[in-house]
Amino acid sequence: MYIHRSAVGIAVEAPAKLNLFFEVLAKRTDGYHEIETLMVPIDLYDTLFFYTEDSSGQVELDCRWATKCRGPGAFGLGELPQGAENLVVRAVELLRRRSGICQGARLRLVKRIPVAAGLGGGSSDAAAALVAANEAWGLGYSRAELASLAAEIGSDVPVLLGRGSAICRGRGEKVETLASAGNLHFVVVRPPAGLSTAAVYDAAQVARDPRPLAPLRDALIRGDLAAAGQSLFNRLEPAARELSPWIERLEARLARQDCLGHLMSGSGTCYFGLCRHARQARRVARRLEGNGVGMAFAVRSSR
Repeated sequence: MYIHRSAVGIAVEAPAKLNLFFEVLAKRTDGYHEIETLMVPIDLYDTLFFYTEDSSGQVELDCRWATKCRGPGAFGLGELPQGAENLVVRAVELLRRRSGICQGARLRLVKRIPVAAGLGGGSSDAAAALVAANEAWGLGYSRAELASLAAEIGSDVPVLLGRGSAICRGRGEKVETLASAGNLHFVVVRPPAGLSTAAVYDAAQVARDPRPLAPLRDALIRGDLAAAGQSLFNRLEPAARELSPWIERLEARLARQDCLGHLMSGSGTCYFGLCRHARQARRVARRLEGNGVGMAFAVRSSR
């Protein structure tokens, strides 16, 4: 997450994320699932503009796709929620209530991260909104205090307040920063259709013999990309494959691209390949997008 300040307001670059590991450990009594996941932020960003000169007392949001997301390859990106349905508005309103302030907010969200894709775009936008409002209104909330509010908005929101790769447990709110995941390059494909996170979780099976995360974590720390590629894992992928034909199609396409490993991110439908270097990521992205499987991005891990 990057913050830019100007005389008229604050702009926050909110990153997408990839799940390199995702295990479902148990179904909780509160309706959530107990999980263990390793998340890496990538340099695909939404931009949130928070304008400080606003005396209306209202929270207003203009949300739209970036111009480059409206081309012929941008089919199926999904509708953007406006008003109170958007997590950005919910985050700002929550911070207003807890802080007891009366200031309004005028916000503009420029989207580049596909929705219903397993990339955490909505959660990252909410985290950016908390950071921007805290800064713009001079509230002085600590990172830990913002993380507590973030957990009320969504399971992925606390980790996206952080400054790098992390391991998340509980329902996602227990965050352990990963010392170093290295400089990773990926190709990410978003097919023409998305998936409902709730539907994927409903169809997913709890692990009887949970997969250990340690082999992937250790491979990343020592910079062994080949071993990391072999350790990618997502317990939600079989359920997503039953709900969308795109998962199997993308799995087959990525398997032919000589990537070090490939996997669905989060609850899908985005699928990614771990590449050896940036050139391979760009080459594979051009090839896949030319084959009409959706939007393809060459990205790298973001610090």
